[in-house]
Amino acid sequence: MAKILKAEADKRLLPFLLNQKHICCTISLYTFIVVVLPKLVYKKRTDTMDEKSKYWLEMAEYDFETARVMLAGKRFLYVGFMCHQTIEKILKAVYVSKLQENPPHTHNLTYLAQQTRIYDTMSEDQKSTLDILEPLNIEARYPTQKEKLMKTLNAERCEDIVNKAKGLYQWIKNQL
Repeated sequence: MAKILKAEADKRLLPFLLNQKHICCTISLYTFIVVVLPKLVYKKRTDTMDEKSKYWLEMAEYDFETARVMLAGKRFLYVGFMCHQTIEKILKAVYVSKLQENPPHTHNLTYLAQQTRIYDTMSEDQKSTLDILEPLNIEARYPTQKEKLMKTLNAERCEDIVNKAKGLYQWIKNQL
């Protein structure tokens, strides 16, 4: 495929590029199309399960940091949502790592924990944390009862949610 792209680029682009006034910009474009672009396309297609698991892990870490920033900024509606995202993504990292396949398109934390075969090894407190986080994903996205939800999310509750999510995140990460 890369050879075909290069041959086509040679035939069609090089004469055009050489006739341009700004030769260094056009050669850079040519290099990008012929050398860089095919590598980007192939990299996307050949991600190993380890790379995919690492992606989910990195995203989980990013989302947890975002939850902490939301807490510090008193953006309580999104604290629970980002904690849910953190746990969802670390569970997807475990899913990819253990099952060697792409995770399902779901936001259901209990289902993901069951599919990764770690649910049965979770403590009751950890399962309770899943139950706390589960509705915050939907309620934060589609706050049909936003005022009611906002009344339940204060600094103390959100700090508790972040601490529980942190403990659960660390435990799940150890399952990798």
